[in-house]
Amino acid sequence: MTVQDSDSQNDEFSGPSRSQSKRDAAWLKNLGAELVTLGKEELDALPLSEKLRDAIDLAKEITAHGGAARQRQFIGKLLRHSDVDALVAVIDRRHLDKKLAAREFHRIEVWRDRLLNEGEPAITALLAAQPDLPLDELRHFLQSAAQEASTGRPPAAARALFKWLRDRLATPDRSA
Repeated sequence: MTVQDSDSQNDEFSGPSRSQSKRDAAWLKNLGAELVTLGKEELDALPLSEKLRDAIDLAKEITAHGGAARQRQFIGKLLRHSDVDALVAVIDRRHLDKKLAAREFHRIEVWRDRLLNEGEPAITALLAAQPDLPLDELRHFLQSAAQEASTGRPPAAARALFKWLRDRLATPDRSA
C-alpha cells in the first residue's frame, strides 16, 4: 500500500453528491415555477427578496418557451440563497385548498345527481343531513330539471340546482 492509497481511503465525504445537488436544483426550479403561478396578493404576502420578486414578475411576462425556461432556471438559482420554508408552506397550503375545493365540488355534484336520479329517497337523505334546507325551493328546482330532461332541452335547471346546492351546502371556510 502506498501513501497515496492510504490518503484516498481516509478522505471524508464532504457535501452532497452531484446527483443530490441536481435533484435539489430541480426541486428549487419547480418551486420557482409554482411561485410564478401565484397571484400578486399571494406573492405580496411572501418574504421574497427584491431580486427574487423582480425575477418572478419578469417570468410572468415572458411568453417565449426558451426564455421562460431560462427565467425559471434563474429563479431556482436565486432560491438557493433564500429561506424556502415559508414559500413551501404557502405552496402546500395552495395545493391543499385546491384539493378541498375539488372535493367540495364533487360532493355537491353527487348530491345533485342523486336528487335528479333517485328523487324522493335522495330528498329524504338530503333533508336528514341538512334539515334547514327549504323543501319547496328544492322541489321547484327538481321539477324544472325533470321537465327539461323530458323535453330534451339543455340542462339549465340542473345547473341552477347545482348552484342552489352549492350556496346552501358549502362548508364554511376552514382558514378563518
